[in-house]
This record gives sequence, C-alpha cells and structure tokens, in this order.
Amino acid sequence: MAEPWPLVGAGGPSTRRVPTLRLGGAWQMALDSWLLEQGQPALRLYRWQRPCLSLGRHQRSLPDTWRRLAASGALELVRRPSGGGAVLHGGDLTYALVWPDPPSNRLEAYRQACRWLQEAFRELEQPLRFGDQPATLLAPSCFASHTAADLVHGVGQKRIGSAQFWRGGRLLQHGSIQLAPDAGLWRQVFGSDPPDLPPLPVTGERLEDALVAAAGRWLPLPPLRQQHLRAQELAAVAPRLDQFRLQPSAEAAGSAASGSLTSPEASIERTTCGSARPRG
Repeated sequence: MAEPWPLVGAGGPSTRRVPTLRLGGAWQMALDSWLLEQGQPALRLYRWQRPCLSLGRHQRSLPDTWRRLAASGALELVRRPSGGGAVLHGGDLTYALVWPDPPSNRLEAYRQACRWLQEAFRELEQPLRFGDQPATLLAPSCFASHTAADLVHGVGQKRIGSAQFWRGGRLLQHGSIQLAPDAGLWRQVFGSDPPDLPPLPVTGERLEDALVAAAGRWLPLPPLRQQHLRAQELAAVAPRLDQFRLQPSAEAAGSAASGSLTSPEASIERTTCGSARPRG
C-alpha cells in the first residue's frame, strides 16, 4: 500500500482534493474504493473517457439491452462501491466524497454532505432541494425518481443523484451531476427521456471552480488541499480494476429470470435514508 499523504501542514489537518481526472469507469470506481480505505477525508470531481453505465452495489439484473450496448462498444459497464440504481455517465460531472467520521444518522449525513452542492447551485441561481419521493428498490435508473438522497430543481427535475457506501464507520458518497446527457443513448439504455434540466450559467472549469469553492466553505471537513495522485498510488489502485468491471455476457445470470434488481441485503444498505443504521 502506498504511504498516506501528509495531512498536517502549515494550516493543520486538511482534506485531500484530487484534481479532475477523465478516466475509464473501472479506474474511477477503483480510485474511490481505494481512497475510502485510506481513512482520510478526500473530495474529487471527475469526468469519463467514454459513456459508462455504473450499476449500484446491489443491482443484479443486467437487461439484454445493456449487454448489447456494452458488447457493441457504445458504453462501458461497471459496478459502483455505492448503492442505488444505474447511472449513465458521460454527460455528467461526478463527485466522490470520503468522510471518515460522519454522523451515524444517514439522513443527517446526506444533508451535511450535500450542503456544499446546494450552496454552489444557489450561487449559480439554480437552487436545489432534496427530493421527496419514497425510496424504491425496483427502479433500474437512479434518475427515475428523486428521494431524500437526491437534489432537484423546484418542479422536480433531478439534477444530482447521490448514493452512499459505509465501511468501518467511514462514508463514501458518490454523486452524479447531470449536465448534458446524451438523449439518444439515454433512451436506448432506460427507454425514457433524460431529465429536462434548466441550462446552467457556467460550464466546464468554471462550474468545477464554483463547486470546489463551495466545498471549501461548506463541507464539514478540514480545509481542502489539492494533491495529485502519485505513481505509487496508481500502482496500488490498478489491481482493483477487475472488481468493478462488468462482463456483459456473464453478469447476474442467476437473478435475471426473477427480474430482481437488488440482493436481499440491499434493503439495509439502500441509497436513501431509512430506519436501518449504516453498515460497516
């Protein structure tokens, strides 16, 4: 394992901010899993080399349509460490937050972990509120509903879908910020139109700068300090890639016949808040 980055400098403890990376899906998921295991606070924004469909930790059914799209090279298939439904990446900006000592109440953890996003979009004059629909374990698409884990515009258009994974009291929170989804590919994957979202006043690096600035002010973590990934850290991540790749012809053969989208334990490690306590 690579040595951990130094957390104490002239300003005291800090939260590692990894600069934006554009990588394949397996690399992105493996990096987030590795960062969680380091046990130190971290935040990163990232983009995708090509369209990618990430499935939640407990999704087991892989529709034939998804397999065909992956086999044709139209998209990559990966499994996230976090829960929730499938997310189509490529027209989004994704974030990963590692929080070593979050509140044990999942609703409170979501609210504190999402405040920086709300503040950033408020400053962009695009205020977001938490969703209010009940959680479901059956919807294959993360953006098919908006729950207490998600951030939506005033009339319910879902801008940000988030999901969590807890281990040893530490939290990894993933979120997809939809910007310009590929409508044609979205329809092929989910059989429906993507969210009809209002245009943002800034894009690209200006949007990322606004988000990072808000994170620095509102995240309940030590101050952000940028640090690139080192070669030895990437070498430590590389052996994990196969954990997150999905093979389109073999995934979930046992559960496809039943149509079940989740394993039994998903009910206690679900995306949204509930009565269940976070699992380590």
